Amino acid sequence: MLSLSPMKILIIVAAVVLLLGPDKLPEVAHKMGSTWQSLRRFQQRIESEVRDALPDLPSTGDIARMARNPVSVLNQLADRAENPSAFSAPEEDPTAPPPPAPPLATPWATPPTRPPSTTDSLGADPSLN
Repeated sequence: MLSLSPMKILIIVAAVVLLLGPDKLPEVAHKMGSTWQSLRRFQQRIESEVRDALPDLPSTGDIARMARNPVSVLNQLADRAENPSAFSAPEEDPTAPPPPAPPLATPWATPPTRPPSTTDSLGADPSLN
């Protein structure tokens, strides 16, 4: 992994100042800052669209925590598998109406239709003759 010590950072800054010169440095810094800001706005817009589409998605902090320590997530899943009653949902109200039945077929689950076959009885394509 790349480790940047203060000395390495100082050398990089000095090289940038020498290459760009003091007159171009503020302009480049401004462009870098505006680019960074536009990337952050883009990231926030994408995240809000994904959250609108998938409301049950864990928070960004939870996802980052899972990525940093996947073993703890696996341990939690193993605990749920061993003792499902401890993690089950609370009892439902018996007087409440039943939930609606799921649809029989969703549009994305139906197989695509195939065009009529143009092959002869042996399965060979006549256009290849």
